[in-house]
Amino acid sequence: MSNDLFAQINNAVLDLQGSDYQSYLRPLRQLGRLLAHDDLRVANEALTAGVDLEAFLHSSEATQGGMVGSAELLWPEDPREDLALRFLLVRKAGDDPDFAFQFSHTFFAGSSSKIMSSINAMTRQLIIPFVRDYKAHVLSGGQAQAKLVMPHSKRVFIVHGHDAEARETAARFLGNIGFEPVILHEQANRGRTVIEKVEANSDVGFAIVLLTPDDLGRARDGADLEPRARQNVLLELGYFIAKLGRDRVCALKRGDVVIPSDFAGVVWTDWDTAGAWKTALGKELQAAGYEVDWNMVMR
Repeated sequence: MSNDLFAQINNAVLDLQGSDYQSYLRPLRQLGRLLAHDDLRVANEALTAGVDLEAFLHSSEATQGGMVGSAELLWPEDPREDLALRFLLVRKAGDDPDFAFQFSHTFFAGSSSKIMSSINAMTRQLIIPFVRDYKAHVLSGGQAQAKLVMPHSKRVFIVHGHDAEARETAARFLGNIGFEPVILHEQANRGRTVIEKVEANSDVGFAIVLLTPDDLGRARDGADLEPRARQNVLLELGYFIAKLGRDRVCALKRGDVVIPSDFAGVVWTDWDTAGAWKTALGKELQAAGYEVDWNMVMR
């Protein structure tokens, strides 16, 4: 979905806010045309399925008393139906100037009989809130229910072996781009075992695992020794994948290291001397939902 389309919708609303009797129809019609754009067709069909605008208008008009503008719009409790009715009303107002006039006069005239007073009230009370909610609805894929979204922790756990240079370089890079590196041996022991210490410091939003050739090993019937990451690194790799999910764990492979068989199908990032690993790590952090200052990454 192009943000440019919503920019045009917002511009039409701004033009409508600043219009007078001679000019209000143009932005209102433009708004109706934009809402009918083919890019919005699927979202609009799903939104308005089963919603009866005419029945809503009939029941609302029945609330009209003796005073002009005293009718009440009987909005439903269901948020999707409420948004769908607002969508259909704005579309109809954009397509039919006579309806726009009659509707605003019936429901938004208040104590004034002036045409533009009703149009302005309809714009403020109906159209502007609708455009805000409609954009959120479309961009969220139709998820109308609000939910609490907790910010991601900027603490990043660094799993490492004996390669102190790689550990310190990764920590310094994270600090430079606004994250807080967590290195296990820098945390207080407080009488805990190593795994208890890992658990106590695992309140992080992301983990980096440095796969460095610190050990040598082979299968029992194997012929040659192979460079491997330390056993604690592999244990903690599995721990953080299980705790955070694979999309929040980035494995950085430095040098010639045998990749564990259960991890062989997962993409890892090569730690290169030119520093391209920093860009790759930045992309992983961004994909995990973090804002990344690319000016700092490229320094």
